[in-house]
Amino acid sequence: MKKIGLLSDTHGCFDEKLRRFFDGVDALWHAGDIGSIELADEMAAFKPLRAVVGNCDDWHVRTVYPEVQRFEEESVDVLMLHIGGYPGNYAPEARRLIETQPPKLFISGHSHILKVMNDKRCHLLHINPGGAGLRGLHIVRTAVRFVLDGGDIRDLEVGEWPK
Repeated sequence: MKKIGLLSDTHGCFDEKLRRFFDGVDALWHAGDIGSIELADEMAAFKPLRAVVGNCDDWHVRTVYPEVQRFEEESVDVLMLHIGGYPGNYAPEARRLIETQPPKLFISGHSHILKVMNDKRCHLLHINPGGAGLRGLHIVRTAVRFVLDGGDIRDLEVGEWPK
């Protein structure tokens, strides 16, 4: 069993509110637009970090983190990329990857809009944790934590903070 903290679009912000929310997780997953390699290093020092780059991340971040992560955690096949869309409206690269080999969990960011949706056609769960940072059009900052346990995805919790 692993407790995962999921965030996206921090754009340079990893403050005490996020640290408190993620205090009990085993790992952080970041779905892009981290903000800087220094912030990525700060998050990685806080909890083990798995991340993808976003469209606003600079070359320093791009030298360390890939555009796409495909991995298995607790018997859950996970696909993570920054610009992915959502069920019924996937971005082209996400659609290609999902249709080639559907994951059990598809994670994306970019929109700054929190979404948790089942894709019944592809038999997957989609999570976009929304925007956790201070920059962007979102009014409420959001992040997610959940448990992976032997193939199950459960106990999803949303954190919300005013911007």
